[in-house]
Amino acid sequence: MELEDAMAVWEARRGFLRLKWAPGIDIDGPLADAAVQYVNRLNGDQARPLLVDMTGMRMLTRDARVVFTRPCMVSRLALLGRSRVDAMLANFALGVASHPMPMHFFTDEVEAASWLVRGDDPPPRGFRWWRSAEGTPRSR
Repeated sequence: MELEDAMAVWEARRGFLRLKWAPGIDIDGPLADAAVQYVNRLNGDQARPLLVDMTGMRMLTRDARVVFTRPCMVSRLALLGRSRVDAMLANFALGVASHPMPMHFFTDEVEAASWLVRGDDPPPRGFRWWRSAEGTPRSR
């Protein structure tokens, strides 16, 4: 699958990047690596927040999860999903390893964008769980 068919990336008006995966996509290691490299090129030498819309994503392989734990030019990451399957995939991805930036899962796009822009930690009410940049699991 071509990268352009797998995802769309653009800059939101509030200054962060948005990445939307194609519905029904299976993300493997090479696709994950291509997405990270694309975001790194867009951000240049300035790490910026990233909102990833994973709604309808079908699968995230082990190799993809490994790629997503590597340092990159992202300062904060908000995962956005709508279904229980999205939440399960995000929970599995976040729960198995520590990440180099604060990451949170949201079901509300406005709350996700607000958290990215504010830069506070922990996230606002309405989140389910998160893992700090140090890898310490937390919940409310």
